[in-house]
Order: sequence, then C-alpha cells, then structure tokens
Amino acid sequence: MTSLSSAPGHTGAIQTEARAALETAIATTRRNVEKFGAGYPDDTTADGVYPPRPALRDIPEGGNHGWTTSFVPGMQWIAWEATGDDAFREAALRHTRDFERRVNEGQDLDTHDLGFLYSLSCVAAWRLTGDEDARQAALAAADHLMTRFLEPAGIVQAWGDLSDPRQAGRTIIDSLMNMPLLTWAHEQTGDERYADAVRRHTLQLRDHILRPDDSTFHTFYWDVETGEPLRGATEQGAHDDSCWARGQAWGIYGFALNFRATGDERFLEASRRCAAYFLAHLPADDVAYWDLVYTDGSDAPRDSSAAAIAVSGLRELAIAEDDPEAAARATEAADRILASLIENYTPADDVSDALILHGVYNLPGDHGVDEGTLWGDYFYLEALMRTVDPEWRLYW
Repeated sequence: MTSLSSAPGHTGAIQTEARAALETAIATTRRNVEKFGAGYPDDTTADGVYPPRPALRDIPEGGNHGWTTSFVPGMQWIAWEATGDDAFREAALRHTRDFERRVNEGQDLDTHDLGFLYSLSCVAAWRLTGDEDARQAALAAADHLMTRFLEPAGIVQAWGDLSDPRQAGRTIIDSLMNMPLLTWAHEQTGDERYADAVRRHTLQLRDHILRPDDSTFHTFYWDVETGEPLRGATEQGAHDDSCWARGQAWGIYGFALNFRATGDERFLEASRRCAAYFLAHLPADDVAYWDLVYTDGSDAPRDSSAAAIAVSGLRELAIAEDDPEAAARATEAADRILASLIENYTPADDVSDALILHGVYNLPGDHGVDEGTLWGDYFYLEALMRTVDPEWRLYW
C-alpha cells in the first residue's frame, strides 16, 4: 500500500500539491461509496452532482450498463491502495462481482469498450488480490472483445451492434485504451491472437487515424470486405477535420501503452506526435478546450477530462523515453497540466461529488457539457497517484 504521508514521488511543489489533492479526492470517493453503494452514478454530473445511472430496458436505475461504470471500482481500487482502508476494497470487490455477472449473463456487451470496463474492475481485482473469478471474467470479456476484430482491416470495430451497417468497419481513437485488456489476456494465456490484434489494430490507427500534421481523427472507416481504408470523420469533435481534444489525449496515452506492450517504436513515435500537437494547442492555463481548434479568447467549453487523460499519457510517455531530456519535458508538461487541474478545476467545497469539474462528454450531442465526468474523475485520481508514487502499478 502507498502511504500518503511517505510515498516516493516527484520532488518539488507538484508532489506536495498532488498529495494534498489526492487526500481530498479520496475523501470525495469515500462519500460516493456511501452515496451509491452497490449502484452506479450516471456518466456525468448534472449541475455538479452525479444522479443515479438511469434505467435501461430491463436494467434498473443505478444498474451496470454503458461504458463508464468501471471507473467507479477503478477509483475505489486506487483509494484502497492509497489508504489501506478495507472499506474501499470491499466496495470495489462488490462491483467486481457485478462485472463478473454482467459478462457471464451477456448483459450490454455490444461495445469495444470492454477494455475500459474489465481492466479497471476485474483485471484490477486480479492484479491486487489474485481473485480467480475476476480473472476468468476478464478473460471472457477479452474473448468477447475479439469477436469485434475485423480480419480484412486488422481492426477492432467500435461501438454497438455490428449487424448495423453504420457500426461495421469503423473504429475510434478511444479504442487504443481497450487494447490493454487483450495484452493482459495474452500475458495470461500465451494465445498469440490477442497480441496480434493489439499490434495490427494499433498500427492501423497509427497509419490512418493519426494525420500527417500530428492531429487525429476521432473515427475512421474501413471497407468490411477488402479492409481498404476509406475515410476519417468525427462524432464528438467540432468537425471532421478538427481535432477533438479527448481523442488526442487518448492518442498520447493509448499509443504509449501499446508501445509498452509491443516494443514497436512506431507506437512510441505516434505517442510523441500526439503529445506535441496536444501541448502546442493548449490555452494559457494548460487545460484544453473540448476541441483543439479553439484557442485563448474562445468561449468554448474546456474539457478537464482530456487534460487528466493527457497527464497520465505524458507520464507513460516519459517512462518510455530513452532520452532523459525528452522524458523531463514530458514530465514537466504533465506536472504543469496537473497543477492547473488542482488549482482551477476541482470543486471549491464538498457540494459537488465530482473530483474535477468543467468536463465535456459530447458537445455536438449537447450531453454532459461543463460537468464532472466519471472518466475525468478516474484519470485525475490516477494522475495524482502516479505523481505521488511513480512506482505505482497501473491496472492497464
């Protein structure tokens, strides 16, 4: 366990700030355990407060559906590691049992986001406690994710029901963060199918979703029969040729994680390119607008969740760098963004149950704009933990 009072970490002001911020974030996480119990909050806050997750078909209010529910146990696992308080462990295990049920019953599994869902719930439980039921559930989720692999294109297809022509043949930049579940499954089983899917999928995104100017498309389409690359587009960015900030942050982190998994230098270079573009398009306070097309002076909303993801991505990139100067630059950028999140984007009191405010889910869809988000909260907490204890082991 990490001791908040004695953990190793970065020297200087950011370590002190991060340690204090981690204590505050864990206090909020504790209140949310008490508030939601075995249930789940919605994807985003409403006026700064998380409502229960709405009912869906035969799943009751507060039930386990959608792509964001695993951020809840993910935060609880971090809180347990940081404090040693078994109340967090028990809460996380309660959710882990629910994720086992979800995959075993085949409930709401038509998504590429099984990596998000099962890395932070069942893989984390296996890594931290050796829970065999959690391990089996995570392996089942990995197998289900592999059913989305489109062989001609070498991609894991995104989003929902693949019998829908609109869903087949495309992937999104977020999918890079789902590959660690397959990497873990390969480590556990030795089955090369998983590792091959990670390599091929990540290479296709490096070749096609990453543009020549180092920005990224949100989504990209391939011909389902021939595997021919077709076109890039967006669903949540300002327009097809803009650069959705959260997607660019996924690129920093996802390419770096998949470099760690494969050793393919092309993925490390892709992470560097995503990072350079992201950092070059930040406003004065270092927290991105929701799309990087916007600059200082714009009244567009910020996306604190993109900033939080980028902090962990930059830390991962720093670890991967052989050049000490390049590693130091990535670390300094991560520290700068995290310091701004702590100072400017955390709630001023305990009225809000979000860890950070001013995030954006989907602005074109007018959903979750200028609110707290579950993924923003998780990646902020992860960023704090990585800063306080650089030896902390990721769940990815």
